[in-house]
Amino acid sequence: MTVVDLENVTFAYGEQPAVKNVSLRVEEGDFLGLIGPNGSGKTTLLHLMLGLRSPDSGSIELFDEPVDDFNDGERIGYVSQQATNRGGSMPVTVREVVTMGRFAHAGHSRLTDEDHAAVDEALETVAITDLADRQVNQLSGGQRQRAYIARALASEADLLALDEPTVGVDAESRDAFYQLLESLNESGIAIILIEHDIGVVTDRASRIACINTELYHHGDTESFVESDALTEAYGATGQVIHHHH
Repeated sequence: MTVVDLENVTFAYGEQPAVKNVSLRVEEGDFLGLIGPNGSGKTTLLHLMLGLRSPDSGSIELFDEPVDDFNDGERIGYVSQQATNRGGSMPVTVREVVTMGRFAHAGHSRLTDEDHAAVDEALETVAITDLADRQVNQLSGGQRQRAYIARALASEADLLALDEPTVGVDAESRDAFYQLLESLNESGIAIILIEHDIGVVTDRASRIACINTELYHHGDTESFVESDALTEAYGATGQVIHHHH
């Protein structure tokens, strides 16, 4: 199954192009690292992929449907840039946040034993069962990220989209977080990850999309490491790559 399919997608803020003529495809089971310099259009491209913005030209499909017609939102788990740094002021518990992932399945009905079991399983999968009754605004950045990922798992998402999820997270928690992502990907969930640390992306992701308004590379990690895409997209500011595949 094709999860996301972009063909010649262009988007501009006024006269300023953010994404120009980008074509790429994310397949079921992919772990795509989306990289590029600051202001390169990464977040805009992710928003286009998820249907949060509409392209000025080109076409986008989500799960083989035109993105404008797609209404199966529980299949997508999206964690934005703000999730780590913003705990929110509402006094909601971790369990309540994760339970939100079941609302699309329950509709207007009461949550069933199956729904509650799915919440418990999601909490256990991301190893935060012990935090279930704690308020989200009392969590560390890494714990908060796990809560939002658990919400996506409870919704039975097929795609997990993360925008710089480890900003403000300590190194130990970050390593554990990426091990979790690898495990989820191995279970069949497609992942799109925006991450500023290129070394982390090349260590963890199976495919790389390198963008600076235009797409400089889209393919497997090995071919990216061997290409000139990093220099072309970043210029002299390209970072050292640590690659362990």
